[in-house]
Amino acid sequence: MTDSTSAPDQRDYRDTVFLPKTDFPMKAGLPQKEPLILAKWLESNLEAQIREARRGRDQFILHDGPPYANGDMHIGHALNHILKDMVVRTQTLKGKDAPYVPGWDCHGLPIEWKVEEQYRKKKLNKDEVPVEEFRAECRAYAQHWVDTQREQLKRLGIGGDWDHPYLTMDYEAEATIVRELLKFAANDMLYRGAKPVMWSPVEKTALAEAEVEYEDIVSTQIDVAFEIVESPIAELVGAHAVIWTTTPWTIPVNQALAYGPEVEYVLVATARGQAKMLNPGDPMPLVEDLKYLVAAPLLDEFHKRTKHSMHGFAPGDVVKTIKGSDLAGTIARHPMHALGGFFARPRPFLAGDFVTTDSGTGLVHMSPDHGEDDFDLCKANGLDPVFAVEGDGKYREDWGWLGGQGSVINPKFNAPDGPICSDLREAGALLAASADYKHSYPHSWRSKAKIIFRCTPQWFVPMDKVMTHIEPKTRGERRWEGEGGAINPAEEGLCDAPTLRQAAMQAIDDTRFVPAKGRNRIGSMVEGRPDWVLSRQRAWGVPITLFVDRKTGQYLNDPLVNDRIVAAVKEAGVDAWSDARAQEYLGDSYNAADYERITDILDVWFDSGCTHAFVLESGRWPALVRHDGGTHSADLYLEGSDQHRGWFQSSLLESCGTRGQAPYKAVLTHGFTMDAKGFKMSKSLGNTISPIDLMRDYGADILRLWALSVDFTEDHRIGKEILAGVADQYRKLRNTFRYLLGALDGFTEEERITDVAAMPELERYMLSLLADLDAKLRQAVDDFDYNAYTRLLADFCNEDLSAFYFDIRKDVLYCDLGPAAPLGTDTRRAYRSVLDVLFHALVRYAAPVLVFTSEEVWGTRYPDAGSVHLLEWPDFAALLRHPCEGGGPASNDGEKLDSRLRGNDELIEKWAQIRGTRALVTERIEPLRREKTIRSSLEAEVWLPNGAGDVDYEEIFITSTVHQGDWDVKRTENHKCGRCWRHLPEVTADGALCNRCETVLDAQ
Repeated sequence: MTDSTSAPDQRDYRDTVFLPKTDFPMKAGLPQKEPLILAKWLESNLEAQIREARRGRDQFILHDGPPYANGDMHIGHALNHILKDMVVRTQTLKGKDAPYVPGWDCHGLPIEWKVEEQYRKKKLNKDEVPVEEFRAECRAYAQHWVDTQREQLKRLGIGGDWDHPYLTMDYEAEATIVRELLKFAANDMLYRGAKPVMWSPVEKTALAEAEVEYEDIVSTQIDVAFEIVESPIAELVGAHAVIWTTTPWTIPVNQALAYGPEVEYVLVATARGQAKMLNPGDPMPLVEDLKYLVAAPLLDEFHKRTKHSMHGFAPGDVVKTIKGSDLAGTIARHPMHALGGFFARPRPFLAGDFVTTDSGTGLVHMSPDHGEDDFDLCKANGLDPVFAVEGDGKYREDWGWLGGQGSVINPKFNAPDGPICSDLREAGALLAASADYKHSYPHSWRSKAKIIFRCTPQWFVPMDKVMTHIEPKTRGERRWEGEGGAINPAEEGLCDAPTLRQAAMQAIDDTRFVPAKGRNRIGSMVEGRPDWVLSRQRAWGVPITLFVDRKTGQYLNDPLVNDRIVAAVKEAGVDAWSDARAQEYLGDSYNAADYERITDILDVWFDSGCTHAFVLESGRWPALVRHDGGTHSADLYLEGSDQHRGWFQSSLLESCGTRGQAPYKAVLTHGFTMDAKGFKMSKSLGNTISPIDLMRDYGADILRLWALSVDFTEDHRIGKEILAGVADQYRKLRNTFRYLLGALDGFTEEERITDVAAMPELERYMLSLLADLDAKLRQAVDDFDYNAYTRLLADFCNEDLSAFYFDIRKDVLYCDLGPAAPLGTDTRRAYRSVLDVLFHALVRYAAPVLVFTSEEVWGTRYPDAGSVHLLEWPDFAALLRHPCEGGGPASNDGEKLDSRLRGNDELIEKWAQIRGTRALVTERIEPLRREKTIRSSLEAEVWLPNGAGDVDYEEIFITSTVHQGDWDVKRTENHKCGRCWRHLPEVTADGALCNRCETVLDAQ
């Protein structure tokens, strides 16, 4: 037969086939459509509807880590809040009561710094403005950005109680923070001491570790000679100990030299007559008869640094080899000893276990004001800090060397030709100086300026003091909480009361971390961290509300005084803490003149570390109160990985210090968003990407799909090409829903087939795949693996549905309906019944990801059924592998389908093989299509080795006839049905009807 053979008087059958119809457009138009959907949610108070629908259910509490109320939302904010929203929505979808209360961190240096910038532009001095007025401007600035970020996050589709967020600057929150501080005070877990802390000379305040970032810089490195004036080793007297440092500014505050007891040192002499003349401005030359003490392993490095001033050492130049421990009792003098006073004091050699031979000279100059090791070693040997460097980084005016000069972080001040090196050179002590040492150095992440370690009086929480107020647990209780199992009576003895460090380490062991490596990260930080520095020398923050006895130095610990302070802060905020009200708080029992009112404010990390007390325990947000009266610990904290040293840790320490346990059961961390090339985003590099711009250009759902498609647990990328790929993925998902809506046009309950066992095998197979998908998605939710969740959903829609199931069944959908089958054939009815199940499942699965699109999809089919976000997870019970009754999704009237789903593993394996064969057939047809031998697969006739059996291969392959035989594909000679366009043996001429089409059109 040939194509020229046609049926006489061919009829146009187009009006007899079903064509999918839907108002759901292919073009998304998300930037225009999403704000309308958002407005509808706000108008209907969707959040309140969800809370009411889940009232009394099992709870899942995610506690929001407060971002700073400072500036527009950036891409990191967007990712973070999308992940939180995914957590809340998936838990809500599973039927849990999962409220979300957003919060903001409103105190601290970021906001204060911005207000000061405004002052500087107006040429105003902050210190000349009344502090209450300055705080009011900080409060107004923070409120402005709270309101701005709130609208931006709502536009992103983040659900939550936006009308009642928590703010750390609310008076009640400030009072709670004060109350938590006073708990530490009441339990004797506060002390004031002078220790070196990270200090910003630019911002004039101490900084927390989480407020510091490290950048690569080039510093001046110098080698300085300290003349030895006394030693049990006679050869050392008159020789010079050489120290190496990259912080020349610490030399004016030097008090000792440290050596390694196990390090081998050598005393070396300059080669006689080998000193050479230097250019003016060069370091002083090494001259004959001078001897220098350095570590033996670092002799070559010392030589390289000083070779411009000395021809070199000959092997015989090593005068003596000395073990470090033998240096005990040796004393040097400061290079500037001629200045007298502080500089004329002896500089003892002290044994330091921290001294290494990794770099330098193996001798370390000690300045207890500016280093933790320096402080500890000097304190142990009776050497106290001298507080020579002021808060602005300048030496104090009365300091004997360089008084009033600085700032010490100024590169020119430390340069080889700067005042420090110049004076050392003139004193004959500068052996080498070069501004070429590359290394990583800490900077303030706000001002981007270098910081220093500076010894100042600060308030601390001790990490290693026993917390007698924490009730010890029995060993059995610890075992039960940590591992589970019955309590052994032999384990009933009480453990010792823990220190804060021990309690925190135990809480880390008891907490789930996702990814698991987070446990080691925060654990190593807590295990080795110093005492917690609470005080800051700023104005915008919660005050350290302590009165200190001027005679004893002890802070007042009176519950009545504390209660009055808390009540006043709750009524008037932080401004309540003032000299004017001091006597009011102290009452009749104390005289304000006898007490120092502390004016420092709290570390902002202590503020945010207390949010669990304010938000989860106060009762101000009833939805966050545990219905069963259980623990106030949140189910989850979720933030970036940098919060292991920030909010995760401060919350942990605050809660363990007051309650003996962590404020969270699980911690989920995400990485940082980099640009398309993997570089950190920076305004200076011009590679930042604004989520606000992305929503304007693409829509929020595209941004959400990106955030939930990347492996967010690691650093990840975003860029135009990446977003183009995400947009294509979105288009495919949207087309899946568009097909479902069109294919289900006019679907009724009368048409539904409820006996799954009576369905064709293909439908049973697809339901088994849906059951498998359902189980994997549930697991992904439990694992917080949203990358897998999104990928599984997309792959199912693209590969299992669009490229396979929809492709095969479109013929049945279009043509198995007619006068003789007004509800469709049984196969078509089964197909549409499965499509309905798929629709109800997929729209629910997609809702947490594509919050706007899923609402549009649901509203297109059910315009009067309420929001898709009120629905619950499809009620599948393992589908085919475990037969279940009533396992279908909700129908339009809200009732569950009474479906019986049966199947087995053999069915899944069988169809996996069929799909493999289908792929091979498609591959063999493609060359014929390229050569234009055939125009579509319907014109292909196929031979394959295993073509026999109970499978309708023509339907599965979408070809003409399939025969058993050796592999072959040819153009068929069968005629084409005028209605379904299939080439079948029974069609007598092109345009005539096949048997199936004649049957369904029997009435015509």
